[in-house]
Amino acid sequence: MSPFQRKKHGKTTTANLVSKLNQSSGKPWLPYRHGFSFLLNNTYLSHCFYLLGDFVNIHQYQNKIALLEPYTCQAVVLSSVEKEDIVDLLLVELQSVIHEFGVVQTNGYPQKRELLHAALNVLAPHSLSEKGIHHLNFLLQAELSESGLVVGERLAQKPFFTINNTKVVLWQGDITSLKIDAIVNAANSQLLGCFQPLHGCIDNAIHSKAGVQLRDDCHTIMEKQNKQEETGCAKVTRAYNLPSQFVIHTVGPIVQGELTKAHHQGLAKSYQSCLEVCALVEPIRSIAFCSISTGVFGYPIEEATETAVTTVCEWLKNNQEQLDYVVFNVFSDRDHHCYQLFIEEMLCRI
Repeated sequence: MSPFQRKKHGKTTTANLVSKLNQSSGKPWLPYRHGFSFLLNNTYLSHCFYLLGDFVNIHQYQNKIALLEPYTCQAVVLSSVEKEDIVDLLLVELQSVIHEFGVVQTNGYPQKRELLHAALNVLAPHSLSEKGIHHLNFLLQAELSESGLVVGERLAQKPFFTINNTKVVLWQGDITSLKIDAIVNAANSQLLGCFQPLHGCIDNAIHSKAGVQLRDDCHTIMEKQNKQEETGCAKVTRAYNLPSQFVIHTVGPIVQGELTKAHHQGLAKSYQSCLEVCALVEPIRSIAFCSISTGVFGYPIEEATETAVTTVCEWLKNNQEQLDYVVFNVFSDRDHHCYQLFIEEMLCRI
C-alpha cells in the first residue's frame, strides 16, 4: 500500500467524503463573503500603467484574474478524520512532487499536513487539478474556521492616532489571521511566493494559507508582464482562503551592506504603491501593512519604521477619505517597540 493511500477510519468512507466535498462545489457555495458589489474608481485610471505593468488598463487587469469577482467557498467543520482523508487525497495527487523530497512514508496527521505544506510550497503554478484545488480549499476553509480571527474594525476602535478621518493602528500578531479589506505581502521579484519548503517568511505564510490560486493569479500577472517585478511596484489579487479580501504584493528593496538613499526611496515607493492600489480598487477601505523589507531582506527595522510611518502619514494627509483605517502589523516584540517608540516621538513633535 502506498504511504499516501487513504486508510479507512471508523465510519468515514471515501464515498461519504467525496459526497461531502461535492456538495460544496455548487455555485453559489455560500452567500458572498464580501457583501457588496465591486466597483472601480475611475479617478485613478491614470495610475494603471505604472501600477499594473504591461496591462492596457485596470479593466483588462481585473478581468484577467477575476479580481473583482467575489471568492466564495463553503466553510464547514471537519473532523480530524475528514481532514486527514483530504490530506491523503492531496498527497496522492502530489506524489511526483513529494518524491523529490525523498520521503518514503509519513505517519500521523501532523507529519502528513507538514508534508503537504512543503509540497505546495514548491508546486509550480497551475499544476493542481481542479478537484485538488477544491479539496485544498475545503481543508483551508476548515482550518480558517478553527483559527482565532482578529477583526480589523475592532482594532480600529482604539486607534493609536488619526489622520483626517483615517484611523491608524499598531498591532502585533499574525497578519494571516486578520479580517480586513487588504493585507500587504512582502514579495520577491518573481511575485510567485516563496519556493523554499516550510520557510518562515511572510510570503510563504500568506501563500500557504490563501491556497494555490494565489500563486496561479500571480503567475498569470507575471506572464502578461513578461518581466520580473520592479522594486517599489505593487500588484493586487484576491485573498482566497485568507480572512482578508485582497492581497497587495509589493517588492521592497534588499539591503546588503550600507543603507543608501536608493533603499529609502524604494521602500517609500512600495508603501506609496500599495496605497495607490487601495485608491484604485474602490472596495478597499482598510489595509494592513507588514514591515516591508525587514527580516530576510535586510532593511534595519529602525530605519524601516521611520520610512513606513512617515510615508503612510504623508499619503493620508494628501488623500483624504480614501481609507477608513490603516494597520501597521508587526510580529516581534522588538519591531513593536520600534514602531511604538517612533510614533510616540512623532506625535510629541506635532
